[in-house]
Amino acid sequence: MKRTKEKGKFAKFLAKKNIIFSGKRYGIDAMGAMAQGLFASLLIGTIVSTAGTQLGVEFLTTIGNYAKSTYVVGAAMAISIGYALQAPQLVLFSLVTVGAAANELGGAGGPLAVFIISIFASEFGKLVSKETKIDILVTPFVTIAVGIGLSLWWAPAIGSAASSVGSLIMWATELKPFFMGILVSVIVGIALTLPISSAAICSALGLTGLAGGAAVAGCCAQMVGFAVMSFKENKWGGLVSQGLGTSMLQMGNIIRNPRIWLPPILASAITGPIATCIFHFEMNGPAISSGMGTCGLVGQIGVYTGWVNDIAKGAKSAITAMDWLGMVLICFILPAVLSLLFGAIFRKAGWIKDGDLRLE
Repeated sequence: MKRTKEKGKFAKFLAKKNIIFSGKRYGIDAMGAMAQGLFASLLIGTIVSTAGTQLGVEFLTTIGNYAKSTYVVGAAMAISIGYALQAPQLVLFSLVTVGAAANELGGAGGPLAVFIISIFASEFGKLVSKETKIDILVTPFVTIAVGIGLSLWWAPAIGSAASSVGSLIMWATELKPFFMGILVSVIVGIALTLPISSAAICSALGLTGLAGGAAVAGCCAQMVGFAVMSFKENKWGGLVSQGLGTSMLQMGNIIRNPRIWLPPILASAITGPIATCIFHFEMNGPAISSGMGTCGLVGQIGVYTGWVNDIAKGAKSAITAMDWLGMVLICFILPAVLSLLFGAIFRKAGWIKDGDLRLE
């Protein structure tokens, strides 16, 4: 009887603190908010800095570099998560430090580390918020202490787990071009949409050449695929934010209905081997570009840079019409057409319903 009363009191205390243990709040609301935080830092920074570099406008490059710095990205994601969890102001502001630490220590798994650790830090901060007369000291201390402690404890392991995806990718690169094209394209594409860094993984692996080209194909299939497949729900804003930003914006919807992920995945399984076997599509630019897809057109600029470098080295005589055709088909047209086709089939089968792809 006493235990039941205590449980009832604790439940009332949690309700008072607006702490709700639910898959929707953590898996959908928090994940969706985190993706927006990522867009408002890393992705917009990448787009602006790329534009600045290509146009020779140093001011734009500087803006982009600040926006996509590791600490800023971590802080933006953590604050977004805290906002989704309706954290009080002191908790929300304290998450800046938590996000910066988790993202730096998480390495390739930085976004996932920020996601998990920020939830814990936020909820612990909410527990103590306004419970003492020295709230201005207690709440930030608890939020930051929990966040930093978990970052030191968990973030490196999360980063190692994310990097282990690289072992699978490296195994796939040893296969024949056809099978390598399928596996690398699918795996890297999935990594791009998950809250881990496909760009960091590709950079760490030095993923270039044919394998890099397959990685570009997979990333483009996810970004362009979701952008066009969800146009009905999200219109032009969704087309730009996903097509030039990130398909991670759909993670909340994927958790709600995993079948919406199948069209872009199937598209990547087709475009990957087309890239490797028909167009011999290679990424000989920076390896990090292999994992960027169409984000700020970094993937395509990387491929073009590789062509220029190969010509300078004498490994390539000129950029041909076949090169340009391959890039346009693999990066834009095929992902759009295939994802629309598979999406239409799944909508007709009732696997995907109106609103399943809507971004908040």
